[in-house]
Formats: sequence, C-alpha cells, structure tokens
Amino acid sequence: MPLDDSRRRDDRGETPPPARNVLGGVLLPCSVAPVTGFFRDGCCNTGPEDRGLHVVCAEVTADFLAFSQARGNDLSTPRPEYGFVGLKPGDRWCLCAARWEEARLAGKAPPVLLEATHVAALAVVSLADLRAHALDQG
Repeated sequence: MPLDDSRRRDDRGETPPPARNVLGGVLLPCSVAPVTGFFRDGCCNTGPEDRGLHVVCAEVTADFLAFSQARGNDLSTPRPEYGFVGLKPGDRWCLCAARWEEARLAGKAPPVLLEATHVAALAVVSLADLRAHALDQG
C-alpha cells in the first residue's frame, strides 16, 4: 500500500501524481523502521535536489554494508546527530542507484524490492539486473 503523500507538493504547490516504480505501478514504501528515502518519507521518492538518486529499495546485507563502508559510505554506524540509527543486515534502505550498480558489478549487490524501487533507477541500472536481484517479482 502506498504511503500518504498528500503533503508532497510540486514547485507550484500542487500535489503531484503518485510516483511510479520500475514495473510501472505505484511506488510502494521501502521502510519506515528505519525510516528511509531522500525525503525520509519511507519511500524511494526523488526530486531535483536528490543528486545521489536514492531510488533503489534494497534489503542490505553484511557484504553490501562492508562494500559501502570500503567505498567511504559507512551505513552501519549510528549518527544520532542526523537521526540515523545505523543499518544492520536485513534492514531496507533507499540506496543511490549508482552505488547499487557499483556493488552489482563487484558481486556485492543487495537484493531489491521492485515495487518499492523508483522508475528513475532505470536511468542508471537495467530492469533485467534489478529483476535478477529481486525479492519480489512483481
């Protein structure tokens, strides 16, 4: 079930249409515990200010967390000053599409939820590669 995005507004102050996932359906939530997403709305929504394109909903693994840390992005360590509790294997998180693709090429890509992965991910990763790592087959 999609989250209530009635508070989202476009630059004209209007509620935009629901975001779409890589399968063409309505974007489903990725995680609210921990709360994820560029906008911290639980979904992998994106917008012009999201330069990292945090749109791939993944269930992180120990291998991926170690890989990400080695690349300079420590997702495991809590950062209370930012309201970040730190991730552990099994948590779901909206990843940057380029980091997911980098991890895939290194054999460290975590599984993804297609129905919670924003269609914008397809600008960076292929649907075939996402499907090959899917927890859900949509």
